[in-house]
Amino acid sequence: MTSSIVSVSKETRVFPPPGEFAAAARVGSLEAYTAMYRRSIDDPAGFWGEQAAELFWFDAPKTIRQWDPPKARWFEGGTTNLAYNCLDRHVAAGAGDRTALIWEGEPGEVRRVSYAELLRETCRCADALRKLGIAAGDRVVIYMGMVPEAVIAMLACARIGAVHSVIFGGFASDAVRDRVNDAGAKLIITQDGAWRRGKIVPLWDNVEHALRSCPSVEHTVVLRRTGNPITLSPGRDVEWTDALATASSQLEAVPLPAEHPLFILYTSGTTGKPKGVMHTTGGYMVGAHVTTKYVFDLHDDDIYWCTADIGWVTGHSYIVYGPLCNRATVLMYEGAPNHPDVDRLWEMIARHRVTIFYTAPTAIRAFIRWGDEHPRKHDLSSLRLLGSVGEPINPEAWMWYRDVIGGGRCPIVDTWWQTETGAIMMAPLPGAIAAKPGSCTLPFFGIVPKILRQDGTEAAPNEGGFLVIEQPWPSMLRTVWGDDERFRETYFSRFPGKYFTGDGARRDPDGYFWVMGRVDDVVNVAGHRLGTAEIESVLVAHPDVAEAAVVGRPDELKGQALVAFVTLKAGRAPTDAVREALAEHVSAEIGKFARPDSIRFADALPKTRSGKIMRRLLGELATGQAPRGDVTTLEDISVLAALRGDDE
Repeated sequence: MTSSIVSVSKETRVFPPPGEFAAAARVGSLEAYTAMYRRSIDDPAGFWGEQAAELFWFDAPKTIRQWDPPKARWFEGGTTNLAYNCLDRHVAAGAGDRTALIWEGEPGEVRRVSYAELLRETCRCADALRKLGIAAGDRVVIYMGMVPEAVIAMLACARIGAVHSVIFGGFASDAVRDRVNDAGAKLIITQDGAWRRGKIVPLWDNVEHALRSCPSVEHTVVLRRTGNPITLSPGRDVEWTDALATASSQLEAVPLPAEHPLFILYTSGTTGKPKGVMHTTGGYMVGAHVTTKYVFDLHDDDIYWCTADIGWVTGHSYIVYGPLCNRATVLMYEGAPNHPDVDRLWEMIARHRVTIFYTAPTAIRAFIRWGDEHPRKHDLSSLRLLGSVGEPINPEAWMWYRDVIGGGRCPIVDTWWQTETGAIMMAPLPGAIAAKPGSCTLPFFGIVPKILRQDGTEAAPNEGGFLVIEQPWPSMLRTVWGDDERFRETYFSRFPGKYFTGDGARRDPDGYFWVMGRVDDVVNVAGHRLGTAEIESVLVAHPDVAEAAVVGRPDELKGQALVAFVTLKAGRAPTDAVREALAEHVSAEIGKFARPDSIRFADALPKTRSGKIMRRLLGELATGQAPRGDVTTLEDISVLAALRGDDE
């Protein structure tokens, strides 16, 4: 076995920033990026102090950075309030009439909420929370769909210093219970139900079931959205409209220390005790603000749409806090991308004249599978920038995104970051850095990534290894809630003094980074340690394939054998000839050692509601096991039954 991860990617295409885009960009050349990046590394206190000064502080920070690995502290001595920076600051500057949110419900209704209206409703919600006994430091769980009130609830918590923990609306009652109890939440904000593909997700029923085992919860606030019948308990449960009816629309934001906890967000995919990533106010605020401004090159006339759910960190940083700190106009959509038809998103882009569109590779591959004719029915000419988030994007999906959605004219910002990092860590600044399909390119300001071998030495160019971050950054997690030892063990024990991302990556001779997926998704085949993401990219590059997932199963001869689960494009038939052609394609592109031992066709792959493929389940299926552990986060449980029935 080698000590590094074998990289098989052969991508050579390069796309410089369009001249017209670069001319108007906040950072318009590679030279400008390089100068800012060098400053951020050589003088981090000076650089981040200047960035923080763009925001409002009740008391200015006295110390910018303190670093005693693994503990970081940023902007010590400073007091601020994130809700104030998202709302009051803009209203005070005369922008109260500017649209903050354009919200569209799945049934089709549209609401436009100005910054002044959002401020008033946030104050009312914050006052209601105070009257229900919530004070700074108390934990509040938010378990809602994609409605404006969810944003208001988050901002209301930030306004009074309550620590919010948003739980994704796709989680079932047991997952809600575990997260509520781990956080010790005093209050839950939820809905009667949420719309999803024309059906009601029973959020209140899940909360009510969870509450049987949540002794810390004193009250719930319930928003009526779908009108499905629910039963509330007087004294404990209160309706949103009743709670806010007598609340004040003017409530001063509480000055909070920079290191005051802002939110806890539980990472998905674990089968054991929930892992609550904890972020603090000042550092997270600065990180979200600066990355949003530069990575998305935000301008006053932009209509910005991130398709994530606020239950994930992408929704926290790039629907709520980052864009609102930058006085953006944010489009927010409640429902599924294929309801009532598969062209729903493209129709919305055309109707709302969206200029910036940020989505996940798994969604892009679904769009490819549904067919090019759907986006081509709509006028997407308003788009000027595209973004990708959530996992490495395979080059062929990148090219489709650029050509079909972006019309060949829009730069793509392929962003790499994590729940734990709080903000984008690597991405091409769209006016400055040439893009390579499948690469997150160069680090953002202040970020020092390295690729290490197992023994901690630095990998050579194009040698795969373990991705670490050497220096602290403002928006980094501070701990795992209630478990400092788990924080140290998970992120700082493998390479002491350095943050271990859990991802494999390589760095090409141009200094560009290529993330190869989780190191947990590395398979050992005949002495080769292969990142499954690159094999999947090769499969998706075949003209018949829309999506692929590769896992390993035990093999006495090779150590592990490769099993590929493949979804074909519309109109392609899953035949033995196609199976053989795909196996030969992998052999030709990578080598015979990477040829899948088994290729199984599927109409769909098992995914969470956030769009991530559940490779753990595929690995169990590949070895003939029944899926174990929690499957409640699956988007469609019937996918598993269909895969179990596939005998090749």
